[in-house]
Amino acid sequence: MGEKKEKEKKKEKEKGGLPRERLTTSNAKKDKYERRNMNENDLSDLVSKTKKSGGSKTKRTRAKSAQKQPLQKKLLVEKKNASVKYTNDRGKQTMTTTMMMTTSNTTTTMGTMRRGTKFVPSSFSRANKKTTSSSVKMMMMMMIVKSTTASSTSSLRRRRRGGRASSSSSSSVIVFSAVASASSSKKKKNVLVIGSGGREHALIYRLLQSETCEKVFALPGNAGIATEPTVTSIADVSESNHADVVKFCKSNAIDLVVVGPEAPLVDGLADSLRAENINVFGPSKKAAQLEGSKEFMKNLCRKYNIPTATYEVFSDAEKAKEYVRTVTGAPIVIKTSGLAAGKGVIMAETVEEAEKAIDELMLNKQFGDAGDTIVIEETLFGEEASFFAVVGGDVAVPLASAQDHKRVGDGDTGLNTGGMGAYSPAPVVTKEIEEDVMKNIIEPTVRGMREEGCEYNGVIFAGLMIDEKTKKVKLLEHNVRFGDPECQTLMARMESDLCQLLYAAATNNITDDDVKSVKWSKEPAVNVVLAAKGYPGSYSKGDEIKNLQGAEESTAKTKIFHAGTASGENGEILANGGRVLGITAMGTSVKEATKNAYVAIDKIDWPNGFCRSDIAYRAIEREEGRGK
Repeated sequence: MGEKKEKEKKKEKEKGGLPRERLTTSNAKKDKYERRNMNENDLSDLVSKTKKSGGSKTKRTRAKSAQKQPLQKKLLVEKKNASVKYTNDRGKQTMTTTMMMTTSNTTTTMGTMRRGTKFVPSSFSRANKKTTSSSVKMMMMMMIVKSTTASSTSSLRRRRRGGRASSSSSSSVIVFSAVASASSSKKKKNVLVIGSGGREHALIYRLLQSETCEKVFALPGNAGIATEPTVTSIADVSESNHADVVKFCKSNAIDLVVVGPEAPLVDGLADSLRAENINVFGPSKKAAQLEGSKEFMKNLCRKYNIPTATYEVFSDAEKAKEYVRTVTGAPIVIKTSGLAAGKGVIMAETVEEAEKAIDELMLNKQFGDAGDTIVIEETLFGEEASFFAVVGGDVAVPLASAQDHKRVGDGDTGLNTGGMGAYSPAPVVTKEIEEDVMKNIIEPTVRGMREEGCEYNGVIFAGLMIDEKTKKVKLLEHNVRFGDPECQTLMARMESDLCQLLYAAATNNITDDDVKSVKWSKEPAVNVVLAAKGYPGSYSKGDEIKNLQGAEESTAKTKIFHAGTASGENGEILANGGRVLGITAMGTSVKEATKNAYVAIDKIDWPNGFCRSDIAYRAIEREEGRGK
C-alpha cells in the first residue's frame, strides 16, 4: 500500500503538479517561503502547472494569490511588522487582527473595517468561508498599534485599478491601510522652500533645527530669511517657470521641495516636480482645487457628508441676487469661488449689502476672475478655529490647533485681512473636538479626494466654526497650505523634526516612528502682525524698519518672522508689503506670551507700522475665567 502511494506521488511530480496531500505545518512554511522568493515567471509557471495537474481549487487559489504578491509592494503586504493606525468611535486603539478585502459586493472581514464614516466590527465564521474563497483578492496580516494621541493617525486603504483610484461604491470598502513600522530614511536632506512670506520664514526656521536637514534654499525668500544661517536665497529663478525650478532642483541635489503658498500649487508646480521624480510636499493641481475652488470644496462636502454651511453656487449675478432676496435673506455670506488672497469673503448684514457684494465680486471684478463664480452660504455662529494635519499616502497625521484674527481692527472690527495675529493651541479645540475634526472632517476629505481621483499629499488646513452651546463643528473652508499667521505659532511650538515628517509625507511613507516623534511645547505661542498703515487698502513701501535685533532679543522667547520685507542697498530692512512682520513669542501662559510679543513690538522703530492691541483676547479671558 505504501509502495503504491510513493508511485502516485512520483507520477504527480513528473507531471509538474503539486502533491495532492495536505501540507504539514513545516511544509506550509517552506511553501510560503519559496513562493515569496519566486520571480513573476516562476509564479506564472506555478499557476500553469497547477492547472495542468488538476490541483485542488484551494491550491490553485493559493498559487494565484502568490502570483499577485510581488505586485502588492505599495500595500506593504509582505512587511512582517506592518501596522494599521486609526481612531475608532472613542479615539481608542483596537486589537491585533487579520483583514481581507474582496472585489465582490460581499466583503468578509476579520476584525474592524470602515464603511463610509462608521467603523463596522464583523466576524469571520464558517458560514461565509465559501463565499470568501472565490472573492478574496488579497489577504493581509496587520497589527493595530497604540496611538500616540486620542485622535491618532488616520490611514485609508487605497484601492487601485490601472494606477487610478476606483470610485465604484458597490465593490469598495474603505480599509485603513498598513503603515510601515520601520522608519524612513534619516539621511540629511537638501530642502527647497518656495515662497516669500512669514509662513515660509517660519517653516525655514523649524527646518534649520531639524536633525535630518542639511541645507535650505529659499525661492525667492525675503530679507529676514536671507539673514538665517546656512540659508541660500534664490532670486534669479521664478516659481512660475516650472522648468527652471526643476533644473535648479537637479543642479543642487534637492531632496525635498516644500511649497508654501497656495498659488504655485493651484498652478501645478507640484505636478511638474513629481513628473521629474523630485519629492515635493504639496498637492497636485487637481487636488489643490480644495482651496482653489470653493465650489469644488463645497460640493465635496455635500457628496461625502462633511458638515458645512448650506450653500448654493452661482455664475449669474442676477440669479444670485434673486436667491438672496427670495430664499436666504440676511445675514448671509458671499464668497468668491477662486483664490482672492484670503480676502474674498464678505459677510453681508442686510439684503442690500449682499446685492452690492455680488455686484462688486461678479460685475466689477473686485478680485478679478476669482469672482466669476460665487458661493452664497448661510451664516454660521460660534467661535472660529483652525486645525492642521499632514497627509501622505492616505495617512493623516494630526498636528495642532490655532486661532487667528481676520478683522483689521481691535474687537474684531473693520475689513477682513489675511490675518492680523494668531495663537496656538486654540483653547476652544478640546481633545474631543480634535477627535471630531479628524473623524468627520479630515478623514472623509482625504477619502473623498482619493475617490474623486485627486489623491492628496501635503497639509490640510481646516477652518472651523464651533457652536458655543452644542460644541458641534462645521467646516468653513479647506486650505492646501499652512496658514499665515497660524504657521508661525505652530513652528514656534514644534519640538520635533519637521524635515523628516514632511519628507515622509512627500514620499508617501509616513511610519509609526514618524507619527510618534511629533512633539509640541506645552507653552502657548502668540503671533502679532505688524502691518503697513493703510492695509488692507493701499499702503506705501520702502520705509526702513530699525532695531529688529534689539526687539528680538527683548526676551528669550521671541522670534520675528519676516513677511513683506526687502533688503536695501546697504543691507537695511525695508517694508515691502501689507503684512510686514510677525512678532512671535512664547510664555507659560497665553497672557505672558502676548505680553512678550508686545514688549518686542514696542522696541521696533517703524513709524508707518501698526498692529492690533488685543491679539489672543479670547484665550486670555478663558485663562482668567472670564471667557466661555
